Amino acid sequence: MGEHLNRLTIRGFKSIRQLEDFEFKSLNVLIGANGGGKSNLISFFRMLQAIINGNLDSYIRGSGGISDLLFNGRKTTRRLEFETRFGPRGYRFKIKPGRLRDWALTDEQRYYEHGRSGWWNIPGDNSDGQSLLVKEASGKDHDAQYSKPVYDAISSWKIYHFHDTSEEAPMRNEEIVQDNKTLRFNASNIAPFLLKLKNEDEETYEEILQSCKLVIPYLNDFLLDVERLGRKKTVELSWKAKGSDYPMQPYHFSDGSIRFICLATALLQPDPPSSLIIDEPELGLHPAAISILAELIQNASKRTQIIVATQSPALIDNFSVKDVIVVSRKDGASTFERLNEKDYRVWLESYSVGELWHKNVISGWPVYG
Repeated sequence: MGEHLNRLTIRGFKSIRQLEDFEFKSLNVLIGANGGGKSNLISFFRMLQAIINGNLDSYIRGSGGISDLLFNGRKTTRRLEFETRFGPRGYRFKIKPGRLRDWALTDEQRYYEHGRSGWWNIPGDNSDGQSLLVKEASGKDHDAQYSKPVYDAISSWKIYHFHDTSEEAPMRNEEIVQDNKTLRFNASNIAPFLLKLKNEDEETYEEILQSCKLVIPYLNDFLLDVERLGRKKTVELSWKAKGSDYPMQPYHFSDGSIRFICLATALLQPDPPSSLIIDEPELGLHPAAISILAELIQNASKRTQIIVATQSPALIDNFSVKDVIVVSRKDGASTFERLNEKDYRVWLESYSVGELWHKNVISGWPVYG
């Protein structure tokens, strides 16, 4: 799994003009108005994972091209700069725009605390657009020991986005049973993943099931029957309701119910990533379900790093002020501020964290004019 991300610097990326040596802890709850920059920070995590996976070009093209990634475009921003720290290790780099849609990954360095600590250039040639960190970490050279911990940490990241719960959503469809190694970003393989847990880790499976029953009281158990289509074996998320032996289908789950099943599975997975990032997990959930979700998030943060972006006062009611990061726009740029509990001590005697946000005592609401 590796060390989680504990320090981050971003310069010139989308709405983030400058984020300097920002500290991330085991639990990080991002709040703020629409357009504040929460999604752009999550986009950074996707970009860094694209670098590690060798898909940076696809990420840049899918984002509208290199110019769309530069803060206020090419006239304002000449290059993108990033620096990450994972405990005693680190990785920093730049992305420079070229002519038209061209770009270059440059100035790759790794940090390590070993003897003479500091930043060191990663040797090699990345004119093919592939990261030198990846090449070094994947090799057998002695220096791979300095790059591999960072590579392993970023590779393990899981960025979940359970927004699509429509009838055609992948989570409601069948999937081959072999797709069960890790839960995918959209839970398209939720059924084979749960089937593997049921067969190999009954304790975790039961914990997920019991958590889901707290939110879906009519749920008795999941039916994860394998279907054969020639040589192909598939499974879908069918289920049994209490007091009935009729096999219910995935489309019988409400949007909120199936979304909570995906969230519970992600947060209770037995081998969590170094960082688990979830965007707006509260969508479609009943207030009672949000409280249970918050408890799952808090417990998961004891095993791995959690980064959650939310717009729900009801959700942040369940966290401490020190867990909250306010994302705002000032002078056209995103700002990030981790709250200090002592600044709100008097207020917290009478109000919850969510109420302070709703009253705009904690900033992060839209600013007009």
